[in-house]
Amino acid sequence: LSAGVCCCCAALRPRYKRLVDNIFPEDPKDGLVKADMEKLTFYAVSAPEKLDRIGAYLAERLSRDVVRHRYGYVLIAMEALDQLLMACHSQSIKPFVESFLHMVAKLLESGEPKLQVLGTNSFVKFANIEEDTPSYHRRYDFFVSRFSAMCHSCDHDPEIQKEIRIAGIRGIQGVVRKTVNDELRATIWEPQHMDKIVPSLLFNMQKIEDIDSRIGPPSSPTGGEKEENPALLAENCFRELLGRATYGNMNNAVRPVFAHLDHHRLWDPNEFAVSCFKIIMYSIQAQYSHHVIQEILGHLDVRKRDSPRVRAGIIQVLLEAVAIAAKGPIGPTVLEVFNTLLKHLRISVDFELGDRRSSSGSTTFSTSSKESDERIVQNAIIQTIGFFGSNLPDYQRSEIMMFIMGKVPVFGATSQSLDTSHLGDLGTRRIQIMLLRSLLMVTSGYKATTITNALPPPFLDPLLSPSLMEDSELRQLVLEILHNLIDRHDNRAKLRGIR
Repeated sequence: LSAGVCCCCAALRPRYKRLVDNIFPEDPKDGLVKADMEKLTFYAVSAPEKLDRIGAYLAERLSRDVVRHRYGYVLIAMEALDQLLMACHSQSIKPFVESFLHMVAKLLESGEPKLQVLGTNSFVKFANIEEDTPSYHRRYDFFVSRFSAMCHSCDHDPEIQKEIRIAGIRGIQGVVRKTVNDELRATIWEPQHMDKIVPSLLFNMQKIEDIDSRIGPPSSPTGGEKEENPALLAENCFRELLGRATYGNMNNAVRPVFAHLDHHRLWDPNEFAVSCFKIIMYSIQAQYSHHVIQEILGHLDVRKRDSPRVRAGIIQVLLEAVAIAAKGPIGPTVLEVFNTLLKHLRISVDFELGDRRSSSGSTTFSTSSKESDERIVQNAIIQTIGFFGSNLPDYQRSEIMMFIMGKVPVFGATSQSLDTSHLGDLGTRRIQIMLLRSLLMVTSGYKATTITNALPPPFLDPLLSPSLMEDSELRQLVLEILHNLIDRHDNRAKLRGIR
């Protein structure tokens, strides 16, 4: 009698439940029952309105098996879900997707590394499916947080740690691919998400042993190499993220980089910082280069009170960014770059003289070291000004020459833009030398069509003023600048060896 009752109850169960139950063997080691899986797939394709119920029932079974640590059945359930997802993706599967994502979340929340990897693999397969109509109410906040946490895995077993980190990076890549192309669903670019995604990728990119091999344009490592190396995988994901950034969300993607470099004190030494911004400049669209340069200038202003070596590290990053941006359109940032750099040149000289005044009468090693570090900052600024200026077209370079010349302090003049009144005679001389050295680098290679264009009176008069002073270094700089402007046939090089 009891057997008959059981058979009767089983017959009364909904057909989709019976089909789902049949795909699970008595022994999970036997794997998915393929014949019954084909029946379930045919049923789901034939009756897509049942997909949500199939998904809900599978989710119920999977949750129960996860709690009971029946991991064999968990693997079978996820395999069935993947097959249903691939077979029915052309149908209306939104309710089914909600059950699917709920199950993936359950696996990611578990403490078992193999379940986390299993959930990640399923999510990546789902991310590669193009839905007919996007679901704007669906959010991926949990997955961003969870995958970012997996990127920082500190498991005591190195192999498991590496496996979980790779899974976290692949998960982030899946979230980016699923959401980033849809302009109406731009939540992935919100600061709270970028503040998790970008540092997680940079954390893994720091593990690259040979930094020099990663600083050029996008490379093409083999598929197996990318899958096995968290650093390479993170870098490729970072490049892909930046390549998809648009005008409105570029800053949200770049600002977390500064926070990461600040937090981990990676400006001194700055090899990793330089490599990061080379990757950024090569990955973004060329018309957005000036956004990155503006962000670097802004960060330099924020860190203007930091140690000289930190400021020098940021300026060197700016130099590398400018070197790449100079190959394309710079945008409206030309004068802003020079104005900011000249301002920091004055600040550096001010710091140098302040340290010298505070230590007057007592010579200490720390003071001389600070002065030497400030000279490093000043040389980095001059090098950046010279490189940027020398890559500008001649008509723009003449404007920059006038701009720099307008900043040079001239004794007896009261209309200078660069305030040096509090620096005294020694500080004013240092500023004059630094600015003239910058001007010398900008004028190198300048080819004016006429002498009048090269030496207009508003430029020539203040330029000749330092040549009347007793300071030999100033006079020599003025003469070298005049040589650069007048010598249009490179005769200076021919006469250099004559004594």
